[in-house]
Amino acid sequence: MRVLAEVHARDGYPVNWPDQPGEWLSHGPLLGSWVAELEGGLVGHVSLSQGGEGDLAPTLWSERNGATRGMTAVVSRLFVAPQARGHRIGALLIGQAVEEARRRGLHPVLDVVASDTAAAALYERLGWELMATVEQQWSPHQTVAISCYAAPS
Repeated sequence: MRVLAEVHARDGYPVNWPDQPGEWLSHGPLLGSWVAELEGGLVGHVSLSQGGEGDLAPTLWSERNGATRGMTAVVSRLFVAPQARGHRIGALLIGQAVEEARRRGLHPVLDVVASDTAAAALYERLGWELMATVEQQWSPHQTVAISCYAAPS
């Protein structure tokens, strides 16, 4: 939770700080979660899950590919401690999640807040395809632009 709190303070991720961060990290139908360590300290995290309510990328990918949402896996909860950036930790974590999705015969997709340009730049450097950016209503008073990505085939 300490690393997540550091990322939230610096980058605003997650946009809305969860009441129970530990539960937020493990929420949903998880297929796996991975952490990264550097010099003996925890510095990163990523999860892979089945698409849930509010996940837009699985629907977009399945519609484009004549498939079902169940043929996708959602990469989420990716963060790297600010002091550990520049070591390719984010790319390694994404790679682990993608490998697990492919091992299960699923296509990796993800949603990211459009204002998180650093994350979008990472996904695009790794060859992920921007499928669309759409407005999503998170609450009666909060509408957020979400960019939906699919991993390269």
